[in-house]
Amino acid sequence: MKKQLAALLFLLGSLEANDMGSLLFHGNCVTCHYELENKSAPAMIHVRERYLQAFPKKEDFVSFMSTWVMHPNEERSIMQDAIAKYELMPQLAFEKDVLEDIAEYIYETDFRKIHKNHNY
Repeated sequence: MKKQLAALLFLLGSLEANDMGSLLFHGNCVTCHYELENKSAPAMIHVRERYLQAFPKKEDFVSFMSTWVMHPNEERSIMQDAIAKYELMPQLAFEKDVLEDIAEYIYETDFRKIHKNHNY
């Protein structure tokens, strides 16, 4: 058991920031936000596009997204149409730095390229 824990800690310690963001994103966000399909929440390609339009600079994108997800607020939302369709995102129990890692991953990831053979 100690060897397994040590191996896990080593693996986590060796992950790059983007890998950690990917791990956090795929372990949490895709529960509701599929990468390409609108299901119980808007698809991440649509969320990313909307945020990139509003916040083209990475630091602004990451700051707004992580702050908003930490405290979802309808009045400050840049996706009013998504709230009307899916309701307001629930408040989640994530630390700010975790949300920043996830937002960085979303900013840096072109989900269309990852799934280039998908028709949507």
